[in-house]
Amino acid sequence: MSTDNKNIVNLDLKKEEKILDFSDFQKQNIKFDIDKLRESYNQIIQTKKFDDGGGIAHFGAISLTQIPGDPDSVKGSKARGVYWTKPDKSGKEVSRDVSIDESAYSEFIPDYENTYFKEVFDVLSSKYKLGRVRILLKEPRSTLSWHRDPEPRLHIPLISNPGCLMVIDNVAKHMPADGSVWVTNNTKYHNAFNGGEENRVHLVACVLDYKFN
Repeated sequence: MSTDNKNIVNLDLKKEEKILDFSDFQKQNIKFDIDKLRESYNQIIQTKKFDDGGGIAHFGAISLTQIPGDPDSVKGSKARGVYWTKPDKSGKEVSRDVSIDESAYSEFIPDYENTYFKEVFDVLSSKYKLGRVRILLKEPRSTLSWHRDPEPRLHIPLISNPGCLMVIDNVAKHMPADGSVWVTNNTKYHNAFNGGEENRVHLVACVLDYKFN
């Protein structure tokens, strides 16, 4: 479904050929109304606070889907879910947080059904097999850990700035907040950081049926 075909960039740096492969960032043939997205986001945050995922600094999540009839399925560590990281100089990989049955998160939370996000969810659900759908916050001048996730992720940037970059392996890319939809290969080691002075906010969905080459 990618429309972004300019994936390879050759840079002649110090007479050595460097290749940047952007194929882990795949822009989709879908676009939503960014003004409506932001209006819905502003509507939600009037009454809902971000969950810190169990005390994680500079991170926040608002879940838009849950296990049917189970509001506890979006609280605490379940706002984040399992991931793997290499936290120290040993380079040994360890797991963090709790395992999630992504396929169980099929109910759009009723409190948000009157927002544009419900229309977005219906469109995306008709094209992809989704797990959790969340609004994710990265605060200014902050970063995530270097980690990998169980599945790819779909991103719709809602609020961004030029200092917001996602890094997969050794390739960094900025995804603009213009209503575009991206799928990123989060099964590889990656990071996201916000080098700006305002919040970075993305709509992020776990995608269970998307394959990268």
